[in-house]
Amino acid sequence: MLAGLAQFEQDSGRFQSLRQALRGLFVLDPNQFSVNEAWIVFQINDTPINTERDGSFNAVCLMDAASLFILVTDMVSTELDEPSEFEVKRLLKTAWEHKRQYPVTLFVPRGQFETVFPAQAERNGISVVSIPESELAVFTGEAKQSFKRHVQQAGAQ
Repeated sequence: MLAGLAQFEQDSGRFQSLRQALRGLFVLDPNQFSVNEAWIVFQINDTPINTERDGSFNAVCLMDAASLFILVTDMVSTELDEPSEFEVKRLLKTAWEHKRQYPVTLFVPRGQFETVFPAQAERNGISVVSIPESELAVFTGEAKQSFKRHVQQAGAQ
């Protein structure tokens, strides 16, 4: 029985290594896409943007996956889990105006924007792929850092 358990642990370790190796083969990268093939929706701020008059907001962006160009940004109240249908339609329309076409794919961070964005994207013929936010960092990381520096500098003035 112990020999069988040891073999199982050894096999499990090999399978874990294989899974990690295979995962490395499928890492998303901007070079995998052509311009306007895929867009990414994400929240650019880490903490809410507070205003005295209008409350707190999150900045929601649509970015082209190939160029890393931010197509559009909109401020959405933190009282909402995600942008409203009206806001999502406006975001998609504004992004569409850059190339006069929608992408094939919209990447959505898992656990965010799970209802309205996918429904509206699919109505426009866009396939929606939900993936962990950490896997989008290769696309969004620099924009988030730049935004954070900008907000910190504005707050220091």
